Amino acid sequence: MTTVSAKKGPSAGSSALGPDPSPGASSRKLNVVHVVGGLVGMAVTAYVMYTVFLSFSLRPEWWLDSKILIGLVAIGVGVGGAGVLFWFLNLFVEGLPERTSRALMPYAYLLPGFGLITLMLLYPTLQTIMFSFADEDSEAWVGFENYSTIFQSEEFRGTLFNNVLWLLIVPATVVAIGIVVAVMADKLSRRGESISKSIIFLPMAISFVGASAIWTLVYDYSSGANQTGLLNAVWTSIGGEAQTWLQNDTLKLNSLLLMVILIWLQVGFGMILLSSAIKGVPEDTLEAARIDGATEWQIFWRVVLPQIKGTTITVFITVLIMVLKVFDIVYVLTNGRFNTNVIANLYFFELFANSNSGTAAAIVVVLLLAITPVLVYQVRHFRAEEANS
Repeated sequence: MTTVSAKKGPSAGSSALGPDPSPGASSRKLNVVHVVGGLVGMAVTAYVMYTVFLSFSLRPEWWLDSKILIGLVAIGVGVGGAGVLFWFLNLFVEGLPERTSRALMPYAYLLPGFGLITLMLLYPTLQTIMFSFADEDSEAWVGFENYSTIFQSEEFRGTLFNNVLWLLIVPATVVAIGIVVAVMADKLSRRGESISKSIIFLPMAISFVGASAIWTLVYDYSSGANQTGLLNAVWTSIGGEAQTWLQNDTLKLNSLLLMVILIWLQVGFGMILLSSAIKGVPEDTLEAARIDGATEWQIFWRVVLPQIKGTTITVFITVLIMVLKVFDIVYVLTNGRFNTNVIANLYFFELFANSNSGTAAAIVVVLLLAITPVLVYQVRHFRAEEANS
């Protein structure tokens, strides 16, 4: 009788690639030491970080009243503490049964981020909305009285008008100048392009307050014959009379001069992004257009501009959101006087000068409602860009 030997292969319950990952299979069981150690370690680390950061304001003498030492300790504790916290978090997750660990792992690492967003963003937002329905001391509910007050205020309506002007002028101007500079710089030699872009991008390194201080010297007015302000010096040299530019509300001239500062700061940002987009336009499409007899002007409007539409919208929306929140420039140069106020500065004045938290919260909620549609559109635009890429 002939016996046919069976070919050796994977045993029952396994596959050629390894053990059968059946629903009931689990190669790692609960490790109580790791789970408990991870939980205790995270709690201790969070407590130590909280205590150290709280001591910076309550017990500065612990750090020799040295801002430099406090800054260095803050960096060390912040970065090092985050690393230790995630190490204990990893220890805790890996101590769970394998199936639970795999399912929980992504959410565990996102949890600290979501926690900070909730604590630093979502909670203050909800609290501000609640305060907008309360009195000036946030002690009693007044319903929609704060909203009724601000919308009946002539100052608030004028502030809204100023913000609309900023929204209409600044983002469009930044995008237009950014495209022009990007195209012109692209025609230069490599060295010339690098130098010109560096000079135009340089204001991005200056804070809004610093830029406002610089432009104070440009708009300065002197009662004497000699003008130290650059704009008045140029204006008087061509026969004009020295002006108090920031007090001149004729045709909103003072507001326009404030917008110039933000445009000066942001053109470099727009130029860098738009220049990268222009360089990304395929050379084949440009050559095909030239062969078809298109002029450089036609190539720009009909070939280049449609292909950088996504970047153009991104720059426009980013600057638009910044304009809605503009504060520093107005606060430093005019503090909202001479009909130059904006929503953020009006909020600051109501909260800290008038000590009216209810009205201030209502103003912020109006600003939040104005920004929200722009943010929603930006998110949808980014998703559409990613889907098409």
